Amino acid sequence: MVSQNGIKLAVHVITNHFGNLVANVCEYLLRKGPLTLEELVRFTELTSEQVKNSLLVLIQHNCVQAYSHEEEGGSTTAAKANTKYLAIFDNILHRLRFPKFLAIVTQKLDKECVELLEGLLQDGRLTTKQMVARASQRGLGEDVVRDCLLKLVTSQYVERCPAREPVICKLVTDETTAKINEVPEALEQSILAAAVPVDAIRFSVTKNTGFCINKEISSNSSTITGVGEKRKLDSLELDTKPDAKEEEPVLWRANFEEFIRSLRHTACIENVRMRLDDGAAIILSAILEATRREEKKVKMKTSVPLSLNSIFEAVMKTKDSCIMTLDRVRASLVQLGCPQRVPDDSYSIGLNSIIELARNDEVESVVLKRYGRDAYRMFRLLSKADRLLDTDKISDTTFVEKKDTPKVLYKLWKDKYVHMEKLILMGFKQSEVLLWRVNKPELWEHILDEMYRATLNLSTRLAYEKEKGNAVLNVPKEKSVGAAEKSFQLLEASVMKLDDALMLFHDF
Repeated sequence: MVSQNGIKLAVHVITNHFGNLVANVCEYLLRKGPLTLEELVRFTELTSEQVKNSLLVLIQHNCVQAYSHEEEGGSTTAAKANTKYLAIFDNILHRLRFPKFLAIVTQKLDKECVELLEGLLQDGRLTTKQMVARASQRGLGEDVVRDCLLKLVTSQYVERCPAREPVICKLVTDETTAKINEVPEALEQSILAAAVPVDAIRFSVTKNTGFCINKEISSNSSTITGVGEKRKLDSLELDTKPDAKEEEPVLWRANFEEFIRSLRHTACIENVRMRLDDGAAIILSAILEATRREEKKVKMKTSVPLSLNSIFEAVMKTKDSCIMTLDRVRASLVQLGCPQRVPDDSYSIGLNSIIELARNDEVESVVLKRYGRDAYRMFRLLSKADRLLDTDKISDTTFVEKKDTPKVLYKLWKDKYVHMEKLILMGFKQSEVLLWRVNKPELWEHILDEMYRATLNLSTRLAYEKEKGNAVLNVPKEKSVGAAEKSFQLLEASVMKLDDALMLFHDF
């Protein structure tokens, strides 16, 4: 379930990129769950044409997925297909991460691939003809586009677009019983899973790719628009279906799933580097790279198991292989929590454990800055404890004055950082003991909601500064006002850094 602050952030992103009309439609989908075209017209009080155009923009930019929901029709037993539209909250937030996605491809592939990906991020979905048309404006030929597309698809940074309107059976209890802004998880997963083609098709460039043999590009298919402009592709029309006799062109889009996986790997590696050493980070990086394809097949809490010899071979392929020996590899595996080999003679590293440690570090940092060192020591003690602790025990362990300990704990409890329980002791004289602990699942949700709010505030300020300083930003660099430009850059960097923490609690 997405919190109110999360919805506000998503609506702000859509407003910033596509305007108020599109954001209005998107907001109702986020708050009320999947809706039909007629329901959206009724809720938004917009015309049918305005809602259609808004849906086209959202579908084009991978923020909404259409599907046919089979329901029992009236008094008859026959099912009728009812087209509904689901807002994809994660994909909306991914729009904040486009610079990070481009940075990943910049490191892995060449600049032409970066330009091709940039076009897909800006326009959402493109055919190969449209990619060629866009590239030609930058002096790149069709052969270059073909080679770049092949590289991006092989690396799985680009994929074929999902089915336009998969048919979903009634897998969950009546949707009307769901709470407002709560889309049943089973339903959302089934919709997205049904729309995605199998990998053999999803990452295929050999069939119906749309490249012209005579290298002539149809003028009707070559129009490319900028960021935020509404693009109406024939294959996305809501009220028409393609002619079965005509072969539908392949639409391509950025594969957000692969980019988030890459960012997750990077976060794990950097956390290990910070907590342990470079050797452990090198080992983890080599293992994740060697098992990259296998990991995609299933969401794993640990890395894909590898034998010691396979790990050593993977390490030897890295640029740091000269400083690694078999003994050092074995020692680093022990550091990473793999002191013994499992029965099938392989090692596996707990990625979820690394992410949880990173979350703990993030929250401890917030507590230290917001509440001080005494609160930090108390919170750290409670987060590591496996049972409830009373106030006196916390005071004695953290060396905080007994008169100050309840005050600090009360502040943390009031702001939902710790959980409190009261225990009544019956005896000669009745007494009350306060017990404390950290409820991590609830705390993670609370921290995530705070991060949504903080990101929204920063993004709103950034949009305001951008609008206010637009004239400054358009001035030649040598004549620009240094303070305004630096302030803008600082805000951008702050949003990106805060988004790193947001992904830690939501996407990883």
